[in-house]
Amino acid sequence: MKSHATLAVLVIIFLCTEAAIVHGADKGKENGNGNGNGNGKGKGGEDYDDLSPTEKGQERAHCKAKGACYQQTLVCPSECPQRKPKNNKKQKGCHVNCGSKCEATCKWRKPKCDGYGSLCYDPRFVGGDGVMFYFHGAKDGNFAIVSDDKLQINAHFIGTRPLGRTRDFTWVQALAVMFDSHTLVIAANRVSHWDDNVDALSISWDGETVNVPNAGEAEWRNGNDEERRVLVERTDDRNSIRVKISGLVEMYIRVRPIGKEENRVHKYQLPDDDAFAHLETQFKLTNLSDEVEGVLGKTYQPGYVSPVKRGVPMPMMGGEDKYQTPYLFSTFCNACRFKRPSGSVATI
Repeated sequence: MKSHATLAVLVIIFLCTEAAIVHGADKGKENGNGNGNGNGKGKGGEDYDDLSPTEKGQERAHCKAKGACYQQTLVCPSECPQRKPKNNKKQKGCHVNCGSKCEATCKWRKPKCDGYGSLCYDPRFVGGDGVMFYFHGAKDGNFAIVSDDKLQINAHFIGTRPLGRTRDFTWVQALAVMFDSHTLVIAANRVSHWDDNVDALSISWDGETVNVPNAGEAEWRNGNDEERRVLVERTDDRNSIRVKISGLVEMYIRVRPIGKEENRVHKYQLPDDDAFAHLETQFKLTNLSDEVEGVLGKTYQPGYVSPVKRGVPMPMMGGEDKYQTPYLFSTFCNACRFKRPSGSVATI
C-alpha cells in the first residue's frame, strides 16, 4: 500500500509540474533549432506548391520540404476544403503541414491562447519552449517582444493600478512589427463601451492607415517578388485578422474587451468609461537566429531553459529593464538586436 501511495504522490507532483508547460495543437516543433523550440530556420511545413483542387473543390499541396513528406500530395479535408474559406469567415480553414506531421487538417483561424507563441490576457505568454509565464511590464510602457537580426516586434501596454496595489494590471493594446525599413502597426482602439458590431481594430503601414475590406477576399497586400510580401486578411467580420510577412512571422490577432464579470472577479476596478480593448495574439516565427531576444523571442533560443517557477498559478518573468523601449516604434533596448538597414529611414 505504501508503494502505491508513494507512486500516486509522484504522479501528482509530475502533473503539477507539467501544468506550466502547454501542449498546444500546433507545437511548431518540426522546424527545429537544436532543442525542439522550433525557430523555423527553414520553410519546413509551408514549403509546397499549390496544385489544382479536386473535382469536389478540395485544395491540394505538393510538398517540397526534405523529410518524411517530401514529394507527397496533401489534400484538404472535405470539412474544410479551402485554406482560406470564401464568404464565410466563421468556418475552419485547411492547414497544410509538409513538415514532420505531413498532414492537412482543419483549424480555426484565430489565436490559441494556450498554444505556443501566444500572448493574451494580462499579459500571459506561452513561449517557444511551451512554458507559460506572465510578464506585466508597466502601464503606458513599450517592450520588445521579439528582437532579432531581421525583425523586431514591440508591444504597447495599457493598464491600471487600483488603490493598495504594488503593481499595474496590464494588457497589450498595440503591436509594432518592424523589418527592413517598414513598420506595420496593429492596435485596439480605445472604446468606452464594447459593441460586438463595431470594429475596434486599426492598422497602419509606414504611417498610412490601412483599410482591410470585408467583402471579397477581405485582405490587404503589399510587396512583390522582389520584396517581402505582407498580407493582412480578416478572419471574422470584425476585430479578427491574420497577418503574414513572408519569411519572418505569421500572426493571428483579435481584439477583445474586459467584461464586467471579468472586471469584478479579478478586482481590476476599471473605470466605467473604458472597456480596455486589447489584443490577443499568437505568433508563428520563422528564420530566427540562435541569438534571438525579446520577452517572447528568447524562449526560441537553442538550449533555452525558462527561469520561471513551475507549479505556481502565476509564474512571473522579469526583464523589464532589458526589453523596455522609449516608444512603440523604437528599436532600442538594452538587449535588442534589430537594426534598420544602413542608410534607410523608417517611416512611421
